[in-house]
Amino acid sequence: MELSREERALYNPAFTALLCIRAVQGHAKAYETPCPLPVAVTASIMALQPAIRDALPATAGTGLMGWLEANQHVRIEMSRNATALAAVVRPGLLLALQSRVVFCTTTGLMLKPRAVSKTINDGTQQTRAVQQAALMLGRWLPSTGSIGTVLTLLGVQP
Repeated sequence: MELSREERALYNPAFTALLCIRAVQGHAKAYETPCPLPVAVTASIMALQPAIRDALPATAGTGLMGWLEANQHVRIEMSRNATALAAVVRPGLLLALQSRVVFCTTTGLMLKPRAVSKTINDGTQQTRAVQQAALMLGRWLPSTGSIGTVLTLLGVQP
C-alpha cells in the first residue's frame, strides 16, 4: 500500500499510540474508570477519518443515535475504513503498552500518571485536531451504553 507523506505521518505508531492515550485520557476524565480497549481503538479509528472528525458534535452531551441519524455517512466510512485503520492503530496501542505509558487492567486501559501532558498544543493544526477528536470520542462513545451497542450503531464488529 502506497501512502502519502501526510498519511505516513498520521499513521506512524508513535502518533497512533498518542491517539489511544488521548482516548484513554478522555475516558478517564469523564468516568474515572479504566477505558475499555474497544473504546480506545474505536476512538482512534474515528479520529483518523477527516469526514467523521469534521462531523463530530461540539459537546459530549449530544446523543450518539441522533448524531448518527444526522450523519449517515459515518456508518459508511466506518464500515469501509475501520478494518484497515485498525491495522494502523494496533501497532500504536502496542507501543503505548510496551512503553508503559498505558497499562492494562482486568477492566480496561489506564494511563500512567503524568506520562503525557493533558494539554494538546504541539504539532500541526491537523494533528491537534485528530488528538482533540480522540480525546472527545474517548469521553463520548461510552455515554450511549455498552461498547457493543456503540459498535453496532457504528456498523462495525469488535
